[in-house]
Parts: sequence; structure tokens; C-alpha cells
Amino acid sequence: MEVCEGPGWRLVVDPARWPFTALIGGDGWATELTAAELRALQLAAARLTAQHRAMANVLMAEEAVAMEVELPIGDPEAGEGGSLWLGLDGDRHRWTLQLVLTPAPGGRGIEGGWSAAASEAFSAALERLRPAEQGAGDQDW
Repeated sequence: MEVCEGPGWRLVVDPARWPFTALIGGDGWATELTAAELRALQLAAARLTAQHRAMANVLMAEEAVAMEVELPIGDPEAGEGGSLWLGLDGDRHRWTLQLVLTPAPGGRGIEGGWSAAASEAFSAALERLRPAEQGAGDQDW
């Protein structure tokens, strides 16, 4: 089990807790994720933070940036549809993350977000997760 947390964020990964192998949280909220949902969150956060790093030096101090990515979760043909949307809003120095998990029919939906103070630390923790911390039986990892 890996526990990472700081002011305004929390990330716990426990592959033994299948199917919900991860817990994420922000100020006043928390939810569990499957390994596939966590992997989609990792990929989305990595994509957005890389894009932000690439453009931060060309933004003027007063310019704002808003980026988003939506990734599918599971196999829609096998009834495992759903998607994860992640948005990054801010400027060249500070930004926030917002999350929306749209479930497959009959699943649970999630909305949450992290403050500017927590977003960078949370996304860095996601980047540090090792593929070895996969959920049992989840082939997306």
C-alpha cells in the first residue's frame, strides 16, 4: 500500500483492495477508483501537466490558460464504457485541477477538484506511482 497526502489532497493505492484499488481526495471530498480509472487519471494528469510545462514560459504573467482532456475507461463494447475528464485552469505559475468521471450505465459518477496549492503536489504524486501498483486482474495497467 502507498499513501501520499498533503494539504488539500490525498492519494492511497492498495492493489489488495480490488476492484477499488485507489482512493483520491481533496478538501472535503474523497472517492475510490478502480485501477483503470486511476490509470486514466494518471495519463490525463501527465498529459495536461506536460502541456502546461511546455507553454508556461511563453505565457505572459497576466495570461490564463485552460486545458482539458477526456479519456475512455474500459471497453465500451464489453459494457465497460465511461470516461474521465480532467481540466487544468490557471496561469503560468499556479493552476487547479477539476475531475469528472462519467460512468458506464449503472456505475457511479464522480466530480471533484483540487486547489492551486494541492494540484501540483497531487499530480506529482500521480506521476510517481509505479506500474507495479496495479489492481489485481486489471489489464489496463
